[in-house]
Amino acid sequence: MSNLTEYLAQKREALLRRKAYARSAEARPQRLQAQAGAEGRSGVRRIRIRDFQVISDSPPDFAGYDLGPSSPELLLGALSSCLTHTYLIQAADQQIDLQDVSVEVQGQLDPRAGTPGFENTPVYPHDLSYTVRLTTDATELDALNAAVERFCPILNLLRRGTEVRGTVERIPVSRAAA
Repeated sequence: MSNLTEYLAQKREALLRRKAYARSAEARPQRLQAQAGAEGRSGVRRIRIRDFQVISDSPPDFAGYDLGPSSPELLLGALSSCLTHTYLIQAADQQIDLQDVSVEVQGQLDPRAGTPGFENTPVYPHDLSYTVRLTTDATELDALNAAVERFCPILNLLRRGTEVRGTVERIPVSRAAA
């Protein structure tokens, strides 16, 4: 039995507990939060999520130091991670033995976007695609793939979109230095 097979058994137990909780009167939406700020002369962005930190930077051709992935690359990484995790969840739920799962995500980001002649080129990552590689003896995977496409949060966010509201708070330099 591989480590992933053992993990899928643990994931199934956790999934059954989570489903029971979701049906309970105590279930509430989970609040997610992330924070980032530019640091010093480098402009590196330190992303803080719970007790974790991730460094985001630009490549050298965009005044970065290449100390971490760019924000668009992190988006593709988030999709890859979410798809991988959703395959694990759905395989555990459907009791499909996976020896391995990996997801490669690709997209395009055109630096000419918004410039003359490229006004209609998206300024965001586009032409996204993914390839899933499953190591398994299971031959019928249609239900697994359909469940992943239905339940993967990041995949559905990117496909369907969501409203994002923003505010800007101005902090005067004199107050920030105090």
